[in-house]
Formats: sequence, C-alpha cells, structure tokens
Amino acid sequence: MECISDKKRITRNIKLRKIMRKPICIIPARAGSKGVSNKNIRLIAGKPLISYTIKSALESKIFSHVIVSTDDKKTAAIAKKYGAEVPFMRPKYLAADNTPMAPVLLHAIEKLNSLGIFFEIFVLRDCTVPFIDASDMKGAIKLLKKSNCHSIYGSVKAHPNPYFQMWEIDKKGFLKISKTTNRTITRRQDAPIVYTIDGVFVFWTRKFLDVRKCESGKMLPYEISKEHGHMIDSKFDFRVAELLLNHKKKHK
Repeated sequence: MECISDKKRITRNIKLRKIMRKPICIIPARAGSKGVSNKNIRLIAGKPLISYTIKSALESKIFSHVIVSTDDKKTAAIAKKYGAEVPFMRPKYLAADNTPMAPVLLHAIEKLNSLGIFFEIFVLRDCTVPFIDASDMKGAIKLLKKSNCHSIYGSVKAHPNPYFQMWEIDKKGFLKISKTTNRTITRRQDAPIVYTIDGVFVFWTRKFLDVRKCESGKMLPYEISKEHGHMIDSKFDFRVAELLLNHKKKHK
C-alpha cells in the first residue's frame, strides 16, 4: 500500500512530466570542422556563430529548454554564457566527422529523459544556419501538429535545379543533366520544385524513438526563405552572413 508521501511524489512527477512536454530545442555543436576551424564558435559580427541560434531559440519563447549537445568544453562555456543549457557532454565517439545525426539526438534524448525532462516534440536547430527566426520555428511546429506526418524539414527552394541547371559526369566521362523527366524542360520555372533541407527540423519524439533515424516515414517540407536558410560552411559564407547582418542593422 502506497504511503501518502509516495502518492504526493507520483502526483508531482506526473505534473512535472506534463510541463516538460512543451517542445525543446536541441542544438548540436561538435568541436571539429574540416571546412573552417572552430566554425561553431567563430566570431561573426563580434559574436560566436552559435550565439545567434541560441538567441533566436530563447527569444521565441517556444521551448521549455534550449539544449546544446557538444563534446567541447569551450563551446559548452560559450553556450551557457548566451543562455543555453549544457546538462551533459557528448562523448567523442558521437562527434566524429562521419557521425550521423540520429545517434547524437538519441543520446541527447536519453540524457534528458534521465534528468526528468520529457517532451512530445523536439526541434533540431543547426547552428550553422543562424538566421532561422521565431516565425520559421513556430510555423514548422504548427505544420507538424496539424498534419499526419512524422517530421518537418526546413526547406529552401534549390537554385540551380538538377532538372535544368545541374549536370554530372556519366560513365564515359561526358556531361549529362542530373535528373530528367518525360518532358523537355526549357525554363527553370518549369522544372519540378527541389528543396535543400536546411536549418530547422521538427520531430514527434515517440515516432523518432520508434524508428531511431531522422530520414524516415512521412516527412513534409516547411519552406523558409533563402536568406533565413543561409548555411555557413566556408569563410565565404561567413562574409556573406556578415553582409546580411550589417544590412539588417542599417534597415531596422
């Protein structure tokens, strides 16, 4: 027979679990980067790259927690400075160049659950796409809730298009159009819409845990602008991002 204190504890845990079902934000940020050294904490307009993603997540007021998953103590310290939580460190074997995203997310969910943090929905934010804003995140979450799908992928319309402007080398070493259809395409506007997945990804936690991988089941695109979807993967991308930030400041 349960004592009164046990009942109180069980009731409190149930209430706590309900509160924690508000979406959480997970921001992966490993130390290694082949393209640009220390990319995730490299300064852009005077602030670390990761700080922009943390700031937009916190200011959106959407999440119960904004979590950074990293293997690097310096990145962890910077993340905490800008208001994110780093309740665990990611093991090195989950921070290699070829580590898929799914095991990283599974590790984060397991650690958060062990701390009593449960959630029906989680949002994966790529910190190399710093201009995703609250409207993008809210829109993607709203689409997940109203549709019969497993996940939502932030998507930018691809240009150039593989049905029209992208070519590859065939087995004989000659150029050929990357993708073809049963009709001739003479204008980019007539080509099938193709997306680059980018920046913000929204998952039902239970469905993700059932399949234990990201690209699975019914996935829908949530279209974001090319500016918001600007991905930083090179020094040139950093320069473009700084130009965008300076433009925003001038036109506030």
